[in-house]
Amino acid sequence: MLNIALVAGSSRNNSQSGKVARFLRQRLIELEQTTPESSNVIDLGLAPLPLWPAEDSGPWELYRQQLAAADAVVILAPEWNGMACPAIKNFFIYASKAELAHKPGLLVGVSSGVGGAYPISELRASSYKNCRLCYLPEHLIVRQVEKVLNGPQAADEADERIRARIDYALDVLVRYARALQPVREAIGFDNPAFANGM
Repeated sequence: MLNIALVAGSSRNNSQSGKVARFLRQRLIELEQTTPESSNVIDLGLAPLPLWPAEDSGPWELYRQQLAAADAVVILAPEWNGMACPAIKNFFIYASKAELAHKPGLLVGVSSGVGGAYPISELRASSYKNCRLCYLPEHLIVRQVEKVLNGPQAADEADERIRARIDYALDVLVRYARALQPVREAIGFDNPAFANGM
């Protein structure tokens, strides 16, 4: 079984991003790719990280341990005003190669409307630089999020479609997670000359 961490990147308590993260985690368990013990939802709305830099790093030590143990990571980024929200950007200031390097990352955009693509583009452009997270060429965008993924059964055709796409993307993530395990083991991270990305 794989260890998978899901990061719900909204700073709102009881967020739709958190709902989607918990749905994805449950789906991974149902697909027998992980277990309740080897999968974690890091909900930045329920236990936020202090704005970097901070003397008190809040729950980062727990998050750091969960991420370091993970074989793959799912990053859920709500779209706020056409951008990735501040909580998920702040998360990537904390995260380093010690936790995320050469692990597959599935990006999930979350939108209350028909958007959701801009956070994907924004995070692909910059968030991986120093932590070396390997984003999959596949991603998800959950649009009209309040209307989908609300129960065990799909409510309509749009809900059915996103559920099928979720299963496909999670299958891709799992295959990358297994394939990249020996890659991570073979790459050293201790060269100070290349501590950061270019």
